[in-house]
Amino acid sequence: MSDPHTNVGFEEHESIEHYDLEVAPRVRGLPPYLFGKINELKYRKRRDGIDVIDLGMGNPTDPPSDWVIDKLREAARDSRNHRYSAATGIPNLRKEAANRYAARFGVELDPDHEIVATIGSKEGFSHMCLALLGAGDTAVVPAPSFPIHVHAIALASANVIALDVRDSQVFLKNLALICESLFPRPKILVLNYPHNPTATVVEAGFFEEVVALARKYRFFVIHDFAYGDIGFEGYEPPSFLSVKGAKSVGCEFTTMSKGYNMAGWRVGFAAGNRDMLSALKAIKGYYDYGIFQAVQIATIVALRHGEGDRKNQVIEYQGRRDALVKGLARMGWSVQVPKAGMFVWTAVPEPWRSAMGSIDFAMKLLEEANVTVSPGRGFGETGEGYLRLALIENAQRLRQAVRQIARALRDHPPTQD
Repeated sequence: MSDPHTNVGFEEHESIEHYDLEVAPRVRGLPPYLFGKINELKYRKRRDGIDVIDLGMGNPTDPPSDWVIDKLREAARDSRNHRYSAATGIPNLRKEAANRYAARFGVELDPDHEIVATIGSKEGFSHMCLALLGAGDTAVVPAPSFPIHVHAIALASANVIALDVRDSQVFLKNLALICESLFPRPKILVLNYPHNPTATVVEAGFFEEVVALARKYRFFVIHDFAYGDIGFEGYEPPSFLSVKGAKSVGCEFTTMSKGYNMAGWRVGFAAGNRDMLSALKAIKGYYDYGIFQAVQIATIVALRHGEGDRKNQVIEYQGRRDALVKGLARMGWSVQVPKAGMFVWTAVPEPWRSAMGSIDFAMKLLEEANVTVSPGRGFGETGEGYLRLALIENAQRLRQAVRQIARALRDHPPTQD
């Protein structure tokens, strides 16, 4: 019997009223995840023991240097490092990030006011949008668009205008036209060079023009420099902060994920305009207690002593790029050789381009070739008709992926209507 006072231990099931959860409008406004079907099939194939060559995500397969891992292990044994850390990063980490900017780009930064450590660049970018944008504000983003560049703005309740990024002079001209015609004018310009997904690059002169436009039209700049560690054949991706006046109008996000193979460690940096960083600090102070301190300590030594290893990793990526580009070209694909970054952006080849969209073609490659790629449509309408292939596997595996793709397309041509 149940207790009449507490109703504990009742024997009969009471009917429980079901309440429908109504999520916030900012969440309801997010589009469906376009890579969902591809990821579901990939996981199912791997669960069945099928070897899938995954070129879909820019998720490095190489480990960090052994001595960085050793430092992490040593720091993790120190009980003092298991307490809450600082949301903005420990002082020595911020100092080392400032040292890297000085050594590589000739940029002088105050580590106390112009550097913030972030939980990867993605977290930092998202919280910066939350700190600066609100309802009625507008941000201009590059298109095709890395999804967070659009969705972080939408989650901050702001509006997005996407501009095709592949011709830098056209991009600047269209940016000026928007600023002249839109009221209120855009509050934020988001840049991303080397660009994900197209691998488009710019020279420092482009950033000089951006700074001039920002001053003229009174907008702020956020540069996502996530792939700035990887440039090929003498090309060194320029830092936005390296041009005169950049700190007065914007900030830049970098990460340890790519050049240092520390993607899962979740360490990045915001650098530049101190007012923007002050707003980011305010947000982070409420949302997190910072990166695990042992990770921060290991990152210090990676920054301090890891430049040679970073350069070796760039050489590795260049070899992978060459293997993949040559293989695709032999199949007759139209491929532009990237000068930087860790992706190859290529058009879906004919006759499949006329027969199906990029999502269906990506599904075809996974189903019939056991190779995962990212469909261009997942980066917005501007990306339709293209594919993004990540250089995360070794050259031998990339050549194997090309052979499997060639075999699948030969054996399974598009159906004729």
